[in-house]
Amino acid sequence: MKPLSVVVRTICDIFMWFMAVYGAYIIIHGHITPGGGFQGGAVVATLIAFMLVSHGGEKMVSFVRTGMYSAAETTGLLLFICAGFFGIATTFFYNFLAKQGGLFGSTVPLGANSGVLNSSGTIALMNMGVGLEVIGGLSLIIYFMFRGIRLHVETGSEETGHDR
Repeated sequence: MKPLSVVVRTICDIFMWFMAVYGAYIIIHGHITPGGGFQGGAVVATLIAFMLVSHGGEKMVSFVRTGMYSAAETTGLLLFICAGFFGIATTFFYNFLAKQGGLFGSTVPLGANSGVLNSSGTIALMNMGVGLEVIGGLSLIIYFMFRGIRLHVETGSEETGHDR
């Protein structure tokens, strides 16, 4: 893929920051608003597709470090599983941080959604884990799909199956 015009690339560079912040917002506020780790991770992973379309394949391939996205995917998975096992004394996925005070355990006020961020207990940790997992996984899928298409176009080979 070839890069688009300078105007499109500049607008995409500006807009990508808003996408990253909005995706992080969806992940962090997942327990009090519609959305969560998967939806926010998908928004952030869209940055890779956005860069591919606006800047072209060469820039995207030089920018993406597969080890970084693989580490994000692994870290997210471990965070999710560890948050599930931390409360195993009571039950698997027990919300042991709820109403404990501190960063994730304040008491939820009665009434309509008040927007208290630190009221979810382990749910916020799990949203963050799922968000990292989805960012890493979807970014790698987009990257390797592009690399596969690029390899297919460069070699000129076609898939031959047994259906002929």
